[in-house]
Amino acid sequence: MPLAPPLGYQVKCQSVAVADGLALEIRSLLDKQQFFDPLGEAEAAGISEACWSLFGQIWPSAQKLADLMQVYELGGRRILEIGCGLALASMVIHRRLGDITASDCHPLTETFLNENLLLNTLPALKYCTGNWGRLNADLGEFDLIIASDVLYERGHPEVLAEFIDQHAAPVVEVLIVDPNRSNRSAFHKQMAMRGFTMLETMLVTPLHDGSAYRGRLLQYLRTARVS
Repeated sequence: MPLAPPLGYQVKCQSVAVADGLALEIRSLLDKQQFFDPLGEAEAAGISEACWSLFGQIWPSAQKLADLMQVYELGGRRILEIGCGLALASMVIHRRLGDITASDCHPLTETFLNENLLLNTLPALKYCTGNWGRLNADLGEFDLIIASDVLYERGHPEVLAEFIDQHAAPVVEVLIVDPNRSNRSAFHKQMAMRGFTMLETMLVTPLHDGSAYRGRLLQYLRTARVS
């Protein structure tokens, strides 16, 4: 059932299954038609009206990344999720006591994250604004950087690779779950220019509700920063 509109947009709550772990209770936008930017904060961050609602949806690739983070070796690394949206993967890592920082450029991301932490009886989780095309001086560097479905626009490969390079430790691993977007090859080239090697793994296992999924896990490794 949709919840009453709090501030000009409607939301819903649903249970999201996680492989080998407890489901997450997630508050999301009701649908992709929601829009509410009275102060122009999203516009100032470079988010158009057509894209405003995208952060607040539960995307298949985000579910796949959350599944992976339930079983992936964290090893005490400092981890960053970029373009986190509803931050499913970040919450899974946080629940495993990993050192995770969630980031996004949408002005409502942190609000939804905090409400979803409360829904799941989880303590506060580190969040920092991460706008790929701009300076993010407070974000710092990370040993593991993760993301899902972040290559959906033609300009993303270069700005995303540059953002990752700015916030990657000298020795770093990057994991991106991608639903076979056409911008993948351009991103590979951008990452190679910055000293990363790449491995692709096909993902074909259906989602927990039985829906088909076709995508790839893109794994990038760098053992020393390119000078």
